Amino acid sequence: MTDKNTPTEQNSSDTVPHRIAALMLEKKALNVKIIDVREITTLTDFFVLCISESEPQTRAIADHINLEMKKEGVESWHIEGYQHLDWVLVDFVNIVAHIFSKEAWDYYEFERLWADGKIIEVKDKIER
Repeated sequence: MTDKNTPTEQNSSDTVPHRIAALMLEKKALNVKIIDVREITTLTDFFVLCISESEPQTRAIADHINLEMKKEGVESWHIEGYQHLDWVLVDFVNIVAHIFSKEAWDYYEFERLWADGKIIEVKDKIER
């Protein structure tokens, strides 16, 4: 028996970040990046980041990730920031998705904070 929050073989920890990035792109997110932090922290394995251009888009991206991942057997553990929609965090424990407004992206410089991780820029089509 597997924990609902633990990726199965089909949804291994290496493929789930790419799936979350693809879901962000489906909702027209900008500047989608995956940061592999397995070698530098025990907080999580991956961060998946994007920029949203509006509050409705932020809500749509967060909802889309949450719903589609649940359908695929990976449920989020926790969601933060949904009430303000400036920076929404969808926590899958070993993978954390961050949806930033442009202002929050510029202010927090999250990518710079984790620059020691392996950063993968994700374009319209994910290449592995």
